Amino acid sequence: MLHPNIGRGSVCRLLASLLYGLESHMDESEDSNFLQDTLMGNTLHLLIRVYERLLRFGAHRPKPIQDSAECLAGELAVELKESYASPEAAELCYLLSNPHLKSLLSVHDSVARKDYDPELPPLPDNICDEEEDSVKIVQLVKKEEPLGATIRRDEFTGAIVVARIMKGGAADRSGLIHEGDELREVNGIPMEDKDLEDIIPILAQADGAVTFKVIPGTKEEPTVSSTKTFVRALFDYDPEDDPAIPCKQAGLAFKRGNVLQIVCEEDEVWWQARHHDTDSQAGLIPSRELQERRVTLQKPEALFHPPKSLGHGPEERREDVDYGAITGIHIAGLRKSFRLSRRNSDSRQSRWRRFKRHRHGLIPTYLEVVPYQRGPGDPHRMVLMFGPSGVGLSELKRKLLLSDPELYSVTVPHTSREPRKQEKEGVEYHFVSRHTFEKDILNHKFIEYGEHGGNYYGTSLESVQRVLAEGKVCLLDVEPQTVEKLYTREFKPCVVLVKPPPIERLRLSRRKTKVISSRDERTQTKTLTEEDFEDMIASAHTMENQYGHLVEVVIVNDDLGLAFTELRDALARMEKESQWIPRRGDWTKGVKT
Repeated sequence: MLHPNIGRGSVCRLLASLLYGLESHMDESEDSNFLQDTLMGNTLHLLIRVYERLLRFGAHRPKPIQDSAECLAGELAVELKESYASPEAAELCYLLSNPHLKSLLSVHDSVARKDYDPELPPLPDNICDEEEDSVKIVQLVKKEEPLGATIRRDEFTGAIVVARIMKGGAADRSGLIHEGDELREVNGIPMEDKDLEDIIPILAQADGAVTFKVIPGTKEEPTVSSTKTFVRALFDYDPEDDPAIPCKQAGLAFKRGNVLQIVCEEDEVWWQARHHDTDSQAGLIPSRELQERRVTLQKPEALFHPPKSLGHGPEERREDVDYGAITGIHIAGLRKSFRLSRRNSDSRQSRWRRFKRHRHGLIPTYLEVVPYQRGPGDPHRMVLMFGPSGVGLSELKRKLLLSDPELYSVTVPHTSREPRKQEKEGVEYHFVSRHTFEKDILNHKFIEYGEHGGNYYGTSLESVQRVLAEGKVCLLDVEPQTVEKLYTREFKPCVVLVKPPPIERLRLSRRKTKVISSRDERTQTKTLTEEDFEDMIASAHTMENQYGHLVEVVIVNDDLGLAFTELRDALARMEKESQWIPRRGDWTKGVKT
């Protein structure tokens, strides 16, 4: 591809220089003769001239005068044939009738009209029948992508109907097929006697234009929302392992921590979503309601390996109550819409209503997030660091503070104990009375607090806001449950999990490390033991399992210097790159999922 700034003269000089440089390598071989003929041939130079003309006209962005050049050429040819008998008129008539010129003019008209859609083949002649007024014939051009629709059998009429249209798919883009439409024929094959399992291969194997005979449904078209909803998934999902999904091919797999764009939430059982960094066809994922019911009511064997009916009679399997409540469809494929079996339905519904009032924060499903890019005058994001005891949080925080005291800062904690000698108010601690501390606890003024030796210690919300108001990054090492409380849009926290290395490395790097002893031990510090190493690794594993979906940076602290460098570089990137932050704004309400 030639650069647009290279003119024809430059190209010709380039070709001449190329030939001159290759002269010493030329011989009488067939390849050398071919290369020389190609570079010096008229065809290449004519192409360069065409290229030069295209550049000249492209710079002016010419617009077509009209979009009916092919029609005008045909009318002119007819008029020349009827009215003029000169040799010139005959030659012009011959040129206008040339197939190559007709094709060129046809392409010109298509470009002028911006008519780029493929032409559909003619409709079959036998499409009219006694239902002519109600039947609709739809043709879709199917490429390699799926049609983007799921089907079901209506439990009352037995008809095959369109269950849902996947956003962004071929059916959705066409606007010709809608939810609730009844399928009568596909490429001339009647659907009324077909099972759902037989229809799916027919649709999958269809290529090119697919003709549907449908009876339009009565469902009103949904209003399209212009707002975009993004969520962070808090669990893993694979549609291949889900027996309840209406169509496995229509499912969307994701991992915990992935950010998804929710495209449609109309169905109470199955949402439509896509990964946030793609514009592909949406896929089905369990709704929040469905996933919460699954976790609350699931029986693993009934959910993932539902027993099959062995026949009719007294020993025939009775449908599992929890499975029916969880799946949202009959095993045969019919939609259930969360209907429960009458057996124990009242008690289970009561149980669900009681749980629903307290479910937020208990069951991990989806956390709503929004994209965020820090502006020049915006406050810095808070940095929340957590990890098991002895992993080195304090050392990493201290090294960050020393590396750039103008950027990083920490809060001044509160305590209810009396100040010691040389301790100053507002430097080591904010000293308050026990009564004042307890009053502040009731007023939600502390993001984290505890009691040690009969005295309260805590970090106040005001102290965090004071650091952010100074234009600095607030560094906090906190308990894991505090991360959930502070994971809000107000603080936009960057959550850092510090993990220990494998136990073999721990034995080498921490064999002489001393940590603060617990209150029931005599000495203030102690050396880490083998049991401490095992507890550290087990705690890190538990923390990652429970709070890993909130973590942006994971640091393995094997070597303190390398861990510090990795953490500092990660925080520097955070300041420049776009991030996903929680949509929730009130830190006192905890995490909603």
